[in-house]
Amino acid sequence: MSDPLAQVIELLRPQAVFSKGITAAGHWAVEYTEFGRPAFAAMTMGSCRLSVEGEEPVTVQAGDFVLLPATPRFGMSSLNPGPLRRIDARTDPAKHEVRHGRQDGPPEMRQFGGWFTFAAPDAALLVTLLPRMIHLRGVPRLTQLVHMLGEEAARDDAGRDLILARLVEILLIEALRAAPEGAAAPGLLRGLSDPRIASALRSLHGNITRAWKVPDLAEAAGMSRSAFFERFTRMVGSRPMEYLTTWRMAVARDLLRQGSLALDEVAARVGYGSASTFSTAFSRHTGQPPGRYAKAVLAEG
Repeated sequence: MSDPLAQVIELLRPQAVFSKGITAAGHWAVEYTEFGRPAFAAMTMGSCRLSVEGEEPVTVQAGDFVLLPATPRFGMSSLNPGPLRRIDARTDPAKHEVRHGRQDGPPEMRQFGGWFTFAAPDAALLVTLLPRMIHLRGVPRLTQLVHMLGEEAARDDAGRDLILARLVEILLIEALRAAPEGAAAPGLLRGLSDPRIASALRSLHGNITRAWKVPDLAEAAGMSRSAFFERFTRMVGSRPMEYLTTWRMAVARDLLRQGSLALDEVAARVGYGSASTFSTAFSRHTGQPPGRYAKAVLAEG
């Protein structure tokens, strides 16, 4: 059986980049500009207030894990905030342990986290299928994975980058599948939390070469066409055929990046009957024909 979540993570191609510790004491407050890259953190001591743009503020305490797949503007503070300090996350990323608030004495809050990149050029499109924020409590395995990432990132041994990439993949999948059902905003994760919509998604992901229509997907979900269309759109955040096209184009881009297939073979693998039909759809969706896209990717190395 196909696993849509694993397929999306695989196409995103996460690569670990940086990890660090953050401590704080006293009254403090910081606000980070939009970063755009996925970030994660595990709270190991104390607590803080986390405010992510577009989400309700939450209290993060020892044992909690937070994942921001796209890291919009966000703020952290002590529960009784101090003066606000603004930080440009894009131009001033910390490379060593960060201390907020009172600089002397033992820390009252400690967390360990970091950020990484998605190697896929169309990552922004795929990230829209994921929640803006995941806040989990009582999942010690995630804290263990964060520490493993930090330990591996600090090493310079053979195979380091491969191990980091695999650890980040595991971290993402563990966090996403541990997210509470119904808590996620519309997207892939919320769709997979609904058994009927999940059935349709798995059918679609498992056979994207099929000429799917809404009634076919509704049948896979065991629902009437109208009820399925309404629920899919509400849960996933896009209409069924729009989602199918988005996924086909993501797979097509990945195939084109590999550079080993003729255009008609790429078209066939993503469900188009001819290279010309595929080229029209690809150009409409991405703004450039597939041949030009492939050449640009190969030129970038």
